[in-house]
Amino acid sequence: MSLVVVGSMAFDALETPFGKTDKIVGGAATYISLSSSYFVKPVNVVSVVGGDFDQDHIALMHQRNISTEGVQVKENEKSFFWSGRYFNDMNSRETLVTELNVLGDFDPIIPDAYQNCEYLMLGNLAPQVQKTVIERLNNRPKLIVMDTMNFWMDIVLDELKATMALVDVLSINDEEARQLSGEYSLVKAAKKIMAMGPKFLIIKKGEHGALLFNEDKVFFAPALPLEEVFDPTGAGDTFAGGFIGYLASTGDISFESMKRAVIYGSAMASFCVEKFGTERLKNLSQEEIDSRVQEFVNLVAFDTVLQ
Repeated sequence: MSLVVVGSMAFDALETPFGKTDKIVGGAATYISLSSSYFVKPVNVVSVVGGDFDQDHIALMHQRNISTEGVQVKENEKSFFWSGRYFNDMNSRETLVTELNVLGDFDPIIPDAYQNCEYLMLGNLAPQVQKTVIERLNNRPKLIVMDTMNFWMDIVLDELKATMALVDVLSINDEEARQLSGEYSLVKAAKKIMAMGPKFLIIKKGEHGALLFNEDKVFFAPALPLEEVFDPTGAGDTFAGGFIGYLASTGDISFESMKRAVIYGSAMASFCVEKFGTERLKNLSQEEIDSRVQEFVNLVAFDTVLQ
């Protein structure tokens, strides 16, 4: 059940149609670890922060049984910072500021306590950093899940493909799937991408749900219709955390189990967008999670009579 999460721990400044924030805690590893902590303990994080990082947030992570032994603190430097503005449809956004800071030369360190992990979640980072983590583990995990984005496709495609060849599950959005494959049809895109290495592919479609592919099998999970979406930041990472957290809690990495994991990931993401930043992920109850998962089940449950 041991899980290692690799990714950024950062500051975000956000503006949406519902309001704006000053610097709040964000980053892929933050969202993934908080989400997965509802399913498996401990969650072991590999990341890097500056001396300016919020110690209250580190304390919160410890309360949720998230180990930060693998988080490097560079006291005289600043943490990664991203600022963005979302448009009215909440699906598109513009980046206002990106400051890599400590992430610019991140050299991941894997503590001895994290070695021999069964599950590895590679949050969105430079593909070479993701590959380095895999290479620094004593044994290959039972399951490696990787998230990436179009930025890396634009500037280091060969490195990205080299890392993809080492993982079991790739998680990207529909736009990225089309860019990576050169195919508009997501079914054709999935076949091309899985031929690059990953046995499973998740294609996220935002408010239109998510697709899971494996060989010739495909599963579709809807997104929950929500009255209000305050902040989509971190929804994909929260999805990833719920996905791998559920799998780690069951020990089952079959396609059938992954179908359920996609629903749990979708449920966790639906909480994330209800408030700014990580606010909604801090104190969920098991009853809330179970109820939300049931809402997803109800969305697609129907009786049929074949004529």
